[in-house]
Amino acid sequence: MKAKPILCPQRLRHVPRQFSWIDQRLVRDGHIRGRSSQAMALYLFLCTVADAQGASYYSDSKVAELLGFGLGELRAGRAELVAVGLIAYSCPFYQVLSLEPQAAPAERLPEPRTGEERSFGEILRSMMEEP
Repeated sequence: MKAKPILCPQRLRHVPRQFSWIDQRLVRDGHIRGRSSQAMALYLFLCTVADAQGASYYSDSKVAELLGFGLGELRAGRAELVAVGLIAYSCPFYQVLSLEPQAAPAERLPEPRTGEERSFGEILRSMMEEP
């Protein structure tokens, strides 16, 4: 694998105390595919303000104001995220949910046990391969 250059070493990311990084599986597993810009802006906002368990709460009017949305756009984006399982919502509480693969469980069967020894890296690589 080719090493990626560090463009700005004085600004390397570190896990912050408030824990607000976005899971790469959002892109890699296709969770953003087909999502509206309102839904993705809301998701980014919620990931940014959530605690380590993904929980946060803001009023509709405040979220709409901060994102520059009308209340209808906010509600539509939120409904979209709830429908696809990216967030849970019970007014005024939001929870950013863990990202689960979109493939049906039957499509991602575990590898059969063979009794052969494999390194942790080999196991991870096999898990990351596209089915």
